[in-house]
Amino acid sequence: MTMQVDSQIDERVRRESLFVRLMRRPELGAVGGVVLVTVFFLITADPAMFTLSGVMNFLTPAAQLGILAIAASMLMIGGEFDLSIGSMVAFAGLVFGVLTVNAGLPLIFAVPLTLAFAAAIGAMNGAIVLRTRLPSFIVTLALLFILRGLSLVGLKFFSGGSTQLRGVREAVAGDWLAPVFSGDAFGGLFTWLAQKGIIGSFADGTPQVPGIPVEILWFVGLAAVATYVLLRTPAGNWVFATGGDSTAAQNSGVPVRRVKLTLFMLTAMAAALVAIITVIEAGSTDARRGFQKEFEAIIASVIGGCLLTGGYGSAIGTFFGAIIFGMVTIGLTYTRFDQDWFQVFLGGMLLLAVVFNNAIRKRVTGER
Repeated sequence: MTMQVDSQIDERVRRESLFVRLMRRPELGAVGGVVLVTVFFLITADPAMFTLSGVMNFLTPAAQLGILAIAASMLMIGGEFDLSIGSMVAFAGLVFGVLTVNAGLPLIFAVPLTLAFAAAIGAMNGAIVLRTRLPSFIVTLALLFILRGLSLVGLKFFSGGSTQLRGVREAVAGDWLAPVFSGDAFGGLFTWLAQKGIIGSFADGTPQVPGIPVEILWFVGLAAVATYVLLRTPAGNWVFATGGDSTAAQNSGVPVRRVKLTLFMLTAMAAALVAIITVIEAGSTDARRGFQKEFEAIIASVIGGCLLTGGYGSAIGTFFGAIIFGMVTIGLTYTRFDQDWFQVFLGGMLLLAVVFNNAIRKRVTGER
């Protein structure tokens, strides 16, 4: 009897090896994927891909996708999906364009109103899911088509028959808030680095890379905040508990309904943020903006370690998953490979990520 008790105590206090602890980390697959993709392009791509200019080139689309994917991953950890975020980018772009171009509002009013509008639609999504108990996959799939259709109709109405609304760049030109959502940050620092010969410069002395695109800063900042919330706050515990077993979480005092509503709202607001950034950058908005980004965001989340069943995942993993997307999207242009291989890559990475994450889940939970 004593030996059995001692054995049980030893089992409880036994320390896990570093390898086992690493295997439990949801972002392991994404980190490994970044290493493999980097090695692949180091071998096959033009060396210009890994210059400072090349890195900024692939981090920019990675950041735009990553902003969406980080919010989508938190919603997935909470046990739900939002397939409407791609269409939300187009619809929020329409709202933002109308507010700035047609209504002539400055960014200090147009940006909050656009985000609030998106949050309201996200709350509607969550309310329908919670009230009807329909799968969020179905509810948001329906909204995907509704928002895309409303974007087409709205653009034709406000632009006089076109599916594109122009004039955004002119409408926000000179606005003191514009540099927060467009352009490059730390321009002075990069000019100084070019003058010192630390980074490349043109013949007139201007830096080849004028600064860090602001979407990259948004991407890094949101990844840091999401990681802190998930790992260091009670709200993060609520998200994991809600996605793991919502009934048990509810019985333990977790505000499950509030958590899910908040996550739906945050996901929609992330789509609106991407819309604002890309619309200002392009100077116009159109009905195809954000097309299929919902699927890419979910794939990036799955590559980052999120389980389709909820309750498990990582914002940092999604961060690296988005970087993989950016590297492959732009990296193929530095190689002799046909860029249509990107579609093959998407399917292959999704399948590998699901298989890998399923194996990790079984290891963590002890399932067979």
